[in-house]
Amino acid sequence: MNTITAPAPQGEAHAAHPNQFALLKQRRFAPFFWTQFSGAANDNLFKFAFTVMVTYQLQVQWLPPALAGLVIGALFILPFLLFSATSGQLADKYDKRTLILFVKRLEIFIMALAAWGFFRADVPTLLACTFLMGLHSTLFGPVKFAYLPHHLGERELTGGNGMVEMGTFVAILLGNVAGGLVIAVPEIGAHHVGFACVGVAILGRVVAHWIPASPATDPGLQINWNPFTETWRNL
Repeated sequence: MNTITAPAPQGEAHAAHPNQFALLKQRRFAPFFWTQFSGAANDNLFKFAFTVMVTYQLQVQWLPPALAGLVIGALFILPFLLFSATSGQLADKYDKRTLILFVKRLEIFIMALAAWGFFRADVPTLLACTFLMGLHSTLFGPVKFAYLPHHLGERELTGGNGMVEMGTFVAILLGNVAGGLVIAVPEIGAHHVGFACVGVAILGRVVAHWIPASPATDPGLQINWNPFTETWRNL
């Protein structure tokens, strides 16, 4: 005997074939997505504008133009090498939303200092901000990857991760383009970069306010504050 099977309800069909772009309409994902998007854009807006400034606009005897990009890139990457393991411990011990809000406040402070550096064409201050922005990104990295499993279902994780990676690289591209265009404005380009960096940082903090709470994975964890021994232990 032939049997007739009723069609699956629309909700079940949607669950069986999730659309990752629908996550951009949901609070559990959208505020987090735009928070990390703004952070990645700000990193690259700042770095690229600073690189263009010291390569083509300023004459700094102790930082030759041929080495400027290398030095800026190395300073930004150094915190990842030093503090990634410790940042992972922090992501396990504390609520993810609390850490994200702290990181976004830190970004506002760093970008305010960077704006002062751009206004005064103070290269040492901007180099220090480059290192601090690397530290800011290092702290955010483990939180970014630990947040999604708390709020997405098993069938949504691949699409959610893909959306985050797509957003990151689009933000990198837009940040580089914006940094190059703004710093090139005659006479006032550096000032506009400073305002833009602070503005994007504040926007990221506002969006982060809507990120839902994410309970700590291991609240009893004892933090090893020595980055060298913690990195070695992980290796």
